Amino acid sequence: MRLNFIFKLKACSASFNTVLYNGTIINRETYLPSKLYCNARCFSSKETFPKAKVIDKTQIKGSEKQRSYRTDRNTFWKEGGQDRNWGATSLQKSSSKSVFAAGTAKRTTEILRRKTGMDQIQLDDTKRRSAGENVKLPERPLSVAEWRELKESMVNIKRFETSIMCGLFNSAADLDIAKSLLTFVVTETGTLSYELMLRYLTLCVMGGHDSEVFDVYDIMRATFPSLETGASSLFIKSFCRTERWTEALVVLQELKKAFPPSPRNYGDIISAAVEHNDLTTAWALYDELIESGLSPHAETWEALFTGASGPEKREEGEKMMPHFDHEQRLVGLLHNMRDNQIYPQKKLATNIKTWFESLDGHKWEGKWTSVTPKGMCRCCGTELESIQLTAEEYQQLKDQVMVNVIQGQDVFNKTTPEELEKFKAFVKRKPAFDVVVDGLNVANVNKDKSKLSETLLAVVSELALQGLTVLVLGRKHMLRPSRSWDRSNMNLLQQKAHCFFTENISEDDPFLLYAALHSGNHCQFVSRDLMRDHKACLPDGAAKRLFFKWQRGHQLVLDSYVAAGSKVRFQGIPRYDTIVQTSGGSWHVPYDDSQDRSTYEVPQKWLCLTNRH
Repeated sequence: MRLNFIFKLKACSASFNTVLYNGTIINRETYLPSKLYCNARCFSSKETFPKAKVIDKTQIKGSEKQRSYRTDRNTFWKEGGQDRNWGATSLQKSSSKSVFAAGTAKRTTEILRRKTGMDQIQLDDTKRRSAGENVKLPERPLSVAEWRELKESMVNIKRFETSIMCGLFNSAADLDIAKSLLTFVVTETGTLSYELMLRYLTLCVMGGHDSEVFDVYDIMRATFPSLETGASSLFIKSFCRTERWTEALVVLQELKKAFPPSPRNYGDIISAAVEHNDLTTAWALYDELIESGLSPHAETWEALFTGASGPEKREEGEKMMPHFDHEQRLVGLLHNMRDNQIYPQKKLATNIKTWFESLDGHKWEGKWTSVTPKGMCRCCGTELESIQLTAEEYQQLKDQVMVNVIQGQDVFNKTTPEELEKFKAFVKRKPAFDVVVDGLNVANVNKDKSKLSETLLAVVSELALQGLTVLVLGRKHMLRPSRSWDRSNMNLLQQKAHCFFTENISEDDPFLLYAALHSGNHCQFVSRDLMRDHKACLPDGAAKRLFFKWQRGHQLVLDSYVAAGSKVRFQGIPRYDTIVQTSGGSWHVPYDDSQDRSTYEVPQKWLCLTNRH
C-alpha cells in the first residue's frame, strides 16, 4: 500500500495549483491559517524553563536610647557592610521560608485555586471542549469508497479531512490509516492542500516514522516551491534522529532565507552533531545561535556536556575538535550560566556531574547537597559568595535605578515631579535609614480591614525595639481617622518612625527604592511586592541581575499574619548568593529539581563538585 500511496502523491503533484500567501507558496484551493504555523512549531519545540508567575505588595523617630543602641550596633557591624545583615536577630530567626524559594508561587497559586474552586471550573471547561471535539475515527485503513461513505455520514464535521488527520494525531493512530486518508483525498480532488500535508508530516514526526518523513520531504519539495517554518522545523527534528542528519543543515540554510531559525532548530542539529562526534559543527552552530541573540534550550547544553566525554569517542570522530578546546568551551558554558543567572534542571546538572567525573588527569567528585543558612556547603564546607553587593556593584545598581526607575517616564504616570522632589528633600534632611517600610502593603497583610493601622503599628514597633531608624511610606488617606486607620495608632506610629505620606494616587515603590538606595547598602525594606515591573525598566540583563541580588539580600517579607500580642517575624534572608560559582578547587551549581519554579525564584538544591587530585 505504501508504494501505491507514494506513486499517487507524486503523480498528482504536478497538477497542484499554488498561490503566494504571506510570502509562502501554498495550494490555491485552501490556505494555511496563521494558527497552523504556530501549532506546527509547537509540535516541534517546547519551553524548557517555566515562565514566571505572580505574587503581590507590602514603615520612626528615634529616642536617645534608640540612637545610642544604633551606635553600638554600628560598632558591631564591620567595615564594608558584610556583617550588616541584622536578619539573624529575633525578628526573623523562626523561618527559612522565602518568597524567592523555588515552588513558592506554585504552592500559593494552588492554595488560592482550591479556595476559589478554580480547579473544578477548569476541569469542567476541559471536559466541555474535549466533548465538542470528538470525531469518529476508523480503526483500520479504509478504501476510497469507505472514506467517501464516512464523510457523507459526518456532514456536521467541518473540514472533514483536516479534522480526521488531527484526530489520528491525537489518538496516535496507525500511520496506514492516515495514508489511506491522503489516498482518498488525492483520488477525490486530484490535489492535497499544504495544510493537510503539514498535519500528516506532524503525525509522522511525532510518531517517530522518520523513514516516511524523507518521502514526505521529497513530495513537498517537488509540490510546493517553499516551506514555511513549521514544516522546516519538523523536517530538521526528524532528520536529526537519523544517519542522514547532515541534510538538516540544508533545511536550516533554506529556512534562514525566509525565517529566523529557533533555538530548537539549532539545538536539534547540535545534538545530532555531538551524537555523531562532529563537535566542530556543533560548536559552530552554538556560536551562531548565541550571535543571533537566542537562548539555548537545556537539551542543547545537555548534549554538549554529554558529547565525546570518553577516549573511545574522541578517537572515532574525524571532525573532532581538540579535547582541550572542548573542555574550555564547556567551562565557558558554566560561566555563561553564572553571568546570566541560569539554573540547570536536574538532568543537565547530572550531565555536568558526569562530565567532571570523566575528565582525564583529574579526580573530580560530584555530590548532591544543600547550603546552610550561614552559606556553607553541607558537603565540602566551602563558604559560598555573599548575597551582599560590593561597593562597586551597589553604585552601579544605584545609578541604574535612579536613571531608569526613579527618573523614568513611567514614574510620573502616578506621581508628579514636584512630589518626587519634595520627597528627595525630605530624605536628604533625615539620617540614613536602616529600614524602609511600605506602609500600605504591610498593613494589608491583615485581611481584617478594621485592624490595618494596628498591624502596621505592631510591625514598626518591633523594628523600633531593635533600635533601627525606620521610614514609613504611606498615603494621605491613612491620616484621616476611619475604621481602618485609628487616629491613636497613627499618632503612635509617627512617634516611633519617620513618616512620609504621598498623594493617594501616587505609587509607593519608586519612593521606597529611592529612600533605600539613598540610605546605603545596609538599608533593608519591608514589602511583599516583588518589584518585577521596576526591574523590567532596567536597561540590560546585568543590571536586572544586580537588582535581583540586592532585592533578595535586602527585602524583608512578613512570615505570616500579624496577630495581636504575637511576635512579628520575617522570612529569612539568605547570606549567600544562589548562582553558579567556583573557587578553583571546587564548583557549586544550584540546580532546579522541579517544574514549579517561577523565574523570580531560586533553587534550593546544589551540585557540589570538588577536585580530590
